[in-house]
Amino acid sequence: MLDMNVTKKRGLAKVKISDKRKAVMQKIVDSYSEEFDVKMSVIQELIPLGLKAVADELTNEVKKLAGEKYSRGGKIDRWGRQNGSVYLRDQKFPISVPRLRNNEANEEVPLESYKRLQKPFDDDEAMRRLLHGLSTHKYHESSSLAAEAFGISASTLSKKFKRCSGKELQQLQHRSLAQHDIVVIFIDAKRYADDGIMVGLGVTADGKKIILGIEQVHSENGRAIEQWLDKLIERGLKFENGILFVIDGSKGIKKAIEHKFSVYALIQRCRWHKRENVVAYLDEGRQTVFRRRLQEAYAKTTYKEAKSALMQLHQELEKINASAANSLQEGLEETLTIHHLGLSPELARSLTTTNCIEALMSQIGSYTDKVDRWQNNYQILRWVGMGAVDIEPRLNRIYGHGYLNVLKFKLREMVNQRLNKNAQVSLVEAA
Repeated sequence: MLDMNVTKKRGLAKVKISDKRKAVMQKIVDSYSEEFDVKMSVIQELIPLGLKAVADELTNEVKKLAGEKYSRGGKIDRWGRQNGSVYLRDQKFPISVPRLRNNEANEEVPLESYKRLQKPFDDDEAMRRLLHGLSTHKYHESSSLAAEAFGISASTLSKKFKRCSGKELQQLQHRSLAQHDIVVIFIDAKRYADDGIMVGLGVTADGKKIILGIEQVHSENGRAIEQWLDKLIERGLKFENGILFVIDGSKGIKKAIEHKFSVYALIQRCRWHKRENVVAYLDEGRQTVFRRRLQEAYAKTTYKEAKSALMQLHQELEKINASAANSLQEGLEETLTIHHLGLSPELARSLTTTNCIEALMSQIGSYTDKVDRWQNNYQILRWVGMGAVDIEPRLNRIYGHGYLNVLKFKLREMVNQRLNKNAQVSLVEAA
């Protein structure tokens, strides 16, 4: 008897839970249906207006060519109607198209307005929809127009996107850089599947950010990066007055910059990457302490103060963890380049880390990370290129850009000092 009661109670509980789920699901369906009905009602009001405007345009052209209805004696007569279609924005709609005939020439007269309305949808609009996370197979579902539209097939849309993205990629990779006064270049890479894409972000003397180009690289190999830097120079990159390169510490990127630009380049290594590389060797209890102390050391106003604080930390780390101490020592001077230049704290905030380009890579990722499977490497390049082109106009000037003229002056001064030093060395060797 007890077992039967328990069974009944369990059965009632299941029914109640089931009913509750059904109620929740029904509420969701009703909410969706209500929202869908509102959208469709707006759509159904707008589409007839658009189609009426199309019909009026065709009628006006017919009157212009053939005169008023039932008029006689003209060279061009009305000649019935036929089924046709027109585009409203990016959707195709069926319409009835009036026909005209030239009696003397015994041939049909095409309507120019109808020709214009038969042009395909705007490639840029479709490209933007795809970039913002819309797959080609869901494009029709997301259409803002009604179900009476013929719709655009996934294959057709994909072809248009490939054409448009390929064109934009070519323009990005080959556009001239001669008109830009670049004083800072950030370089970073992002991995996609088994390959990687390297991106260069330039900063002009007035603080504007310019995407210099993108390059497909399997790894941050020095030779491949040199070839990419060569392309930037061929496109007009000016470097004779000096450029500050901000990088994450990659040896391949550093080697390529030094080999290609020599005395015309200064390298600032990202302090955030340096800090995290050092504390990675420590246990969790010490990581927080040394992370804070490294941050405080880099925050010192002068080069002498910062270097002294960092060397003190190096001595302490040698007693705790030799690997962490060696990590701090490696490339230490390049993390203090901004201190050497004596730049303002406002500008130092923008140029002592790779945050600027990492923010860009994150924005590009908001487009590319929605792709589940890459078909080939060129597809990756196209998507990254299109994302970069779409983002670039919205990039803000760097923080502290009012002090960039000071950086420009100090870079030119540094280049002159190095050239003079090299000239003196050459004279001594020649003697």
